[in-house]
Amino acid sequence: MMSSDKPSFAAEFEPAVLGRRRVPRAPVSLDAKVGRGGLDRALCRVVDLSLHGAKIETFSALRRDSMIWLTLPHVGHWAARVVWATDFEAGLEFQIALTEGEFEKLAA
Repeated sequence: MMSSDKPSFAAEFEPAVLGRRRVPRAPVSLDAKVGRGGLDRALCRVVDLSLHGAKIETFSALRRDSMIWLTLPHVGHWAARVVWATDFEAGLEFQIALTEGEFEKLAA
């Protein structure tokens, strides 16, 4: 077989970013708390994380477009808007993005 008969492969790689997402996301499993202000905090689990938001699993019903506080381990409280919600999951957009260092600490 001559070298010209060998299949060629592109050596370019792109991050696997789906849909309209701006930055890569990391699958995580973090115990966190979610609240709407005051002391009404409920446990939740962060299952997907990016600099700009998170996907959480929770037993506390959240309403789309509501503002909540997400308490993340090692980095503290983050204000977030509920972008979408089902009975047991919600997608959040952080009002202030995580820094690269905070993201790496949580995704480690």
